[in-house]
Amino acid sequence: MSEEEIRKRWREDPMLKSKIEKVTVNISVGKSGEPLEKASKVLEKLTEQTPCKRKAKKTIRDFGIRKGEPIACVVTLRKEKAKNFLQKAFHTVDNKLSKDCFDRHGNFSFGIKEHIEIPGTKYVPELGIYGMDVSVTLGRPGYRVKRRHRARSKVGLDHLLTLDDAMLFIKDEFGVEIV
Repeated sequence: MSEEEIRKRWREDPMLKSKIEKVTVNISVGKSGEPLEKASKVLEKLTEQTPCKRKAKKTIRDFGIRKGEPIACVVTLRKEKAKNFLQKAFHTVDNKLSKDCFDRHGNFSFGIKEHIEIPGTKYVPELGIYGMDVSVTLGRPGYRVKRRHRARSKVGLDHLLTLDDAMLFIKDEFGVEIV
């Protein structure tokens, strides 16, 4: 289906228009203690939300990681905060995403090598430089029926988000080039 046909379907049926469900930002440090606290402060400054720490699922002796030890921090952004952060994050990757970043359900992820590349961020020597993973979950109005507790139901095949829909939404909404 061509881009114009997809846009025409969106104009005729607003329930088919994609939207950002959530943006998950993850900094994985690999060790607990001071480095994790610094990464947590960096993530809090960038997103203006308190990060949640994630624990290791299993012990890996080669890396010095024990099961249950906190090794990463994560923030989930929704609505306007998600859009604002994504605009800054896309600027960091020169408004270009690879087609391989997208999965078949329309969600996508990309990495930022150094957080100081994000516009409006200054280098603080005490904190250091951290990379992060940004994962974006897209959806459509009506997706709540598959997550709600009472009267849970399936989303029909015609209403599922496709790869082409997601790429066109990101192009139109943020001006990102898909290569």
